Amino acid sequence: MSFEELGLSAPVLQAVTEKGYTTPTPIQEKAIPIVLMGRDILGCAQTGTGKTASFVLPMIDILAEGRAKARMPRSLILEPTRELAAQVAENFEVYGKYNKLSMALLIGGVSFPDQERALEKGADVLIATPGRLLDHFERGGILLNDVKILVIDEADRMLDMGFIPDVERIVATLPKIRQTLFFSATMPPEIKRLADRFLSNPKEVTVSRPASANTNVVQGLVIVQDDQKRDALLALIKSQEVKNAIVFCNRKRDVAALHTILKKHGLNAGALHGDMSQPARTETLEKFKAGDIQILVASDVAARGLDVQDMSHVFNYDVPFSPEDYVHRIGRTGRAGKTGHSFTLATPNEGDLIDAIQKLINTTIPRVEVPGLDTALLEASDGRRRGRGGRRGGRGGAAPERGRGPRREHSEPREPRESRNEQPAAAPVQAEAAPAPDVQQPRSEPRAEAREARPDRPPRERRPDNRGESRGERRPEHRSEPRNDSRGERRPERHHERDDGNSPKGLGDHVPAFLARR
Repeated sequence: MSFEELGLSAPVLQAVTEKGYTTPTPIQEKAIPIVLMGRDILGCAQTGTGKTASFVLPMIDILAEGRAKARMPRSLILEPTRELAAQVAENFEVYGKYNKLSMALLIGGVSFPDQERALEKGADVLIATPGRLLDHFERGGILLNDVKILVIDEADRMLDMGFIPDVERIVATLPKIRQTLFFSATMPPEIKRLADRFLSNPKEVTVSRPASANTNVVQGLVIVQDDQKRDALLALIKSQEVKNAIVFCNRKRDVAALHTILKKHGLNAGALHGDMSQPARTETLEKFKAGDIQILVASDVAARGLDVQDMSHVFNYDVPFSPEDYVHRIGRTGRAGKTGHSFTLATPNEGDLIDAIQKLINTTIPRVEVPGLDTALLEASDGRRRGRGGRRGGRGGAAPERGRGPRREHSEPREPRESRNEQPAAAPVQAEAAPAPDVQQPRSEPRAEAREARPDRPPRERRPDNRGESRGERRPEHRSEPRNDSRGERRPERHHERDDGNSPKGLGDHVPAFLARR
């Protein structure tokens, strides 16, 4: 089948022909006629199959008639990353050059005034990341009640990056009557449930098994110790005929460190990660696409949407934590029917991650030996995948129980410790210390007065304090003295004299007068 049979207009066909494409890909062949019919579509296709053109080409024809109003776009395309949004914008410029359609790109890292001016002119096509679109919407700079076509691209990546709540807020502001195009490279149950909420009687298009690896990519697995990964990578780059390549790392700090090492070894390398400013990211990508940079060390920000002609190699310096990310990484090569190569460097304790990848793609990745380096073996997996937090409990071991120490057996004697009820025998008891809690004291004055009011009881005398007898010692006795003088006024007294059971405890040598009254 040719593009002419899909029902596209002459201006679009001319732009496609000038781009060098004559035969549509399977996803384009199935999706474009459905989009032109105005139906909702649920598309699932692996990366590198021309998924972007499957909705860009028919949208150009649909939007060819009509005129956009200021701050009221006619269509909206949501992308999870800036690079994907820029990639879609480039497709509209290439395929829509013979159509007079206006376009606005709302991504982070670009000044608000420039984007506001583009919205003021009116946008037939609005391409945006969820966060920046909500910023403009909350400032009142954009109205979404005139959107006729909504495209949610790379929905599984939206889910991974936590953008689904933002997407739901955006969809709630759109008209109920619209055409929705929902595309994803993988279709986990969460994405399927989300599609059911956004779509109305959609036509499902699946051109390959979800999350399957591109058959045009020759894969290889190198198992070395962690301290040999750099040597293995350098040996692979020198032994392979690398035209251009991406080296993927899991962490941004590893991207910077590995980029420095490759530069020291005389390689033409660049770096790309999320902490870079948008102008720096754009400049690096342009140099890499133009061939000014041969090897691009990148994080997963470049795993999707990056379309470089005839990319020969992909190196996974780190095994991705998610097996779906592996599919997207190696999908940067072997595009448009070309043959590509991918090599993954794994350490022996990453057997669980490799098993998850091989289970997803239903293929055993062939082992590759690097000359001069010892070949290691993967450790047996315990069946539990380690997440983005890294491996716990050492090399593939289980995580230790947190917050609990070793359980003490009942027969084990406890270590002696000092408490308020126990004191070392050699330590003298201070005279001003408060009475020990194990000696019960009168808790209220009425009980003491009741005992003194009994006629058959002799006058109360000061009893010796025998609290130390159990420890082989006796405290010196002190004769109590009257609390008040002949005028009924309180007379100062020492703390050891104030032990008649009626005075407040724990106040030291200074007791307020209102507490000492009977």
